[in-house]
Amino acid sequence: MTNGMHRIRVLIVDDHEMVRGGLAAFLHTADDLELAGEAETGEEAVQLCATVQPDVALMDLMLPQMDGIAATRAIRQRHPRIQIIALTSFRDEQLVQGALQAGAISYILKNVGAEPLAAAIRLAAAGRSTLAPEIVQALVQQASRPSPPGEDLSPREREVLVLLVEGLSNPAIANRLVVARSTVNFHVGNILTKLGAASRTEAVARAVQHHLVG
Repeated sequence: MTNGMHRIRVLIVDDHEMVRGGLAAFLHTADDLELAGEAETGEEAVQLCATVQPDVALMDLMLPQMDGIAATRAIRQRHPRIQIIALTSFRDEQLVQGALQAGAISYILKNVGAEPLAAAIRLAAAGRSTLAPEIVQALVQQASRPSPPGEDLSPREREVLVLLVEGLSNPAIANRLVVARSTVNFHVGNILTKLGAASRTEAVARAVQHHLVG
């Protein structure tokens, strides 16, 4: 190792001793990586981040008590300088979204090789993310799914839709909401467009079919 080289301090968070041991051994093989500590629970990870101040934490998501997502959120709130890499066996879309929304910079599966993991740690320390190819594919598939009908209705449009389902005419809706008829006409037009309906009757049918009104 070159004298004066900054070593990236890494905290390992996993409730399996064998996994922690393997990751610790891997860190010892890289000149620029250094084991800052090990934690087997989310609570311990949060506490250790305050004391050992790692640059990067390798975070398992399935932890007892405080899970990895909650621990990630707590660490990022208290120590925004510390980057979190979600390192897990699970590729569930909700877990991916939860980890990234909590502040994880990267999401990597545990079948990753040593060199790609080392590269991900270096990138994370530099503020750059890495996503496993399987995770990228899952996110692309999720983004390409059409949104459920009515998801983009505004609160006022939902109010108008409820009254449409009740069978009220536009003038009656205007009286109920104490607004101008032109305003109701505008909202009804938006509702038809957003629901892909050609008529009020079709809009009502779609609202009932997709449980858009209580």
